[in-house]
Amino acid sequence: MTSRIIPTRYADRARYDRPTIDAILDEALVAHLGLVVDGAPRVIPTLHVRVGDTLYVHGSTGSRPLREAPTPVCVTVTLLDGLVFARSGFNHSVDYRSVVVHGLARPVTDPAEKTTVLDALLDHTAPGRAADCRPPSPKELAATAVLAIPLSEASAKVGDRLVPGAVVEDEPEDVDLPYWAGFLPLRTVADAPVASADLSAMPTPSYLTTYARGSGPRTPWFRAPTLTGTLVRLEPLGPHHVDDLVANAGDAEVHEHIPHAVPSTAEAMTRLVEVARADAQRGVRVPFAQVDVRTGRAIGSTSFYDIAPERPSLAIGYTFLGKPWWRTGVNTESKILLLDHAFGTLGAERVTWHTDDLNLRSQAAIERLGATREGALRRDRRRRDGTWRDTIVFGMTRDEWPANRERLLARQGR
Repeated sequence: MTSRIIPTRYADRARYDRPTIDAILDEALVAHLGLVVDGAPRVIPTLHVRVGDTLYVHGSTGSRPLREAPTPVCVTVTLLDGLVFARSGFNHSVDYRSVVVHGLARPVTDPAEKTTVLDALLDHTAPGRAADCRPPSPKELAATAVLAIPLSEASAKVGDRLVPGAVVEDEPEDVDLPYWAGFLPLRTVADAPVASADLSAMPTPSYLTTYARGSGPRTPWFRAPTLTGTLVRLEPLGPHHVDDLVANAGDAEVHEHIPHAVPSTAEAMTRLVEVARADAQRGVRVPFAQVDVRTGRAIGSTSFYDIAPERPSLAIGYTFLGKPWWRTGVNTESKILLLDHAFGTLGAERVTWHTDDLNLRSQAAIERLGATREGALRRDRRRRDGTWRDTIVFGMTRDEWPANRERLLARQGR
C-alpha cells in the first residue's frame, strides 16, 4: 500500500479491501481520469468498466493522452448517497462512496482485448446490451481508445450514512436552535425507456424495463435467502411487510435502543424499509423480515451487515421484534437460522453483534446465544436524544457454533 491512496482526512472511512472497491466501481457509470498534459493538469470525465483486476476507461483516439505510451494517471469514481443537513452551515456535508486509483495507464492496442473490454463496457451500462446490438467495425475499433489501469494501487472511502432518526453531529451549543437537521437520501432511479422515434412496434428489452443501478454484489453473501423454522420464517424485507410491521412491531418500547425514530406510522415504516432495501442495493446490508409461520404476518426485522467475505465475517443487527413475540423462542430461532446460514452456507469464520451499553435486554439475549462479550467501543455513536453511547461488541467463531447450536436446540425442545 502506498501513501498516496491513504486519505489524510477521515482516515477511518477508508477501505482497502477489493470487494468494497469493486462494488463501487461496478455501480458507478462515470469516472474522472486525471493526468498531466504538456505540464498542466487535465481531468476528463469518461466511461469505465472493471474487468477482473484491471480498470478500463474509454475515449477517442482523437485525444492524444489516450493513445500515448504508458502514462501516470489518477482515476476517481464517486457515488453520492445523500445530503446531510446540520443546524450550522459549517457542519453540512454529503454522504458518499468513492474510489481513487493510481497507476500507469497503458493503451489497449490488441483488437481482441479491446473488443472484450468494449463488450464489458456495454454490459456495465446495461447488462445484456453487448449481445443485443451490432458489434463494432474495424474502423470503429480503430477510432476508439481504451486505457487499462491495474487496480494494485486503489482505495475506497465510504461515508457515515445516517439512518432515519439518527442524530446529526452538530455543535452542542447548536442542538436547541430552531433549524431542521437530518439526512436526505439520494439514489439513481431510471424513468421508463423512451424508444427511438423511427422504431416500429419492437418491444422494449427487459434489461431496460427493469433497469436499476446499485444492485450490489451478486455473491451469496449479499443475498437474502428464505430461511424457515418451526416458529419464524426469514425472507427478504419488502414493501409488502410494512402494514404488518406497523401493526405488530411499531411501538416505542420495541425501538427504544435503536437509533432510528419510532416507525409507528405506515409512512415512517415505509421509510425504514426503503432505507434497508437501499442498503441492500448498495451491498452494505442484507435485510430480512421476520414472519410468524403460523399467521404469515411480519412481526419484526433483522439484518446481516458489516459483510466482509474476504475475512470472512459478518454482523447480525438492525433487529426489532414485536413485543408479543418476546421470550417465545422466535428470536432464538431467528438467530439459529441466521447463524446456520452464516457459518454453514457462507462459510463465515466469525459473527459479531453490536448493541447499546444501556440495552441490557439485548445484551442478555446475545449472551444466551453463547456469544462472547469482547469489549466496548467508547462514545461510538449518538443516540436519538443526542447523548453518546458506548457500543458493546459480542462475537462468536465458527468453532464455537456447533456446541452453542446444540445447546440452543435443546433449550427449544428439539
